[in-house]
Amino acid sequence: MKLTSATYVKGAATYSQCIVSELPQVAVMGKSNVGKSSFINLLTGDGKLARTSKLPGRTRLINYFSVYADGREFLLADLPGYGFAKVSYEEKLKWADLLEKYLANERRLAQALFLVDIRHEPTRDDMTMYKYLFVNHIPFTVIATKADKVSKSQVKNRCRAIANCFGLGEANVLPVSAENKTGLEPVLDKLEQILANYI
Repeated sequence: MKLTSATYVKGAATYSQCIVSELPQVAVMGKSNVGKSSFINLLTGDGKLARTSKLPGRTRLINYFSVYADGREFLLADLPGYGFAKVSYEEKLKWADLLEKYLANERRLAQALFLVDIRHEPTRDDMTMYKYLFVNHIPFTVIATKADKVSKSQVKNRCRAIANCFGLGEANVLPVSAENKTGLEPVLDKLEQILANYI
């Protein structure tokens, strides 16, 4: 699958502002500062599509992008990052409510791309999110970001360790590097398989 264009559509601060559409959706999710914006820019081939920041907690909305791939359209939803400590408790609750309502109610959600940092074991928040996805039968793929931050010889070992934490097969964890622009092809192949059932 080749992504030919991607454009920003809107941001939703509450679930009532979320887009209602018959288009399939692919959600990008993960803890704050895991590299969601950089991954979206890598995925779409547009280095400026999603705003990147060195400060965690930048994404406070669900940001929607319209993406065309092989002449077919789907929506990419950039979900708020979780686990960011330097916000108020009320703000955390607001993000959690938006995230949960989206995941629980979006009937056209084709796949969640669940991002984790390849350098570390999944956090407690990561484990909580994994269990939520699993228990609620939400289809997901684990993306191990920042693969350039470990040696090439360690990439496979780190993916295996992450897979073991989640009780998954090693092939279910896909390493990517936005910095080196590597690992994208398996992600696109996965999306092509998934979206073929929706489009």
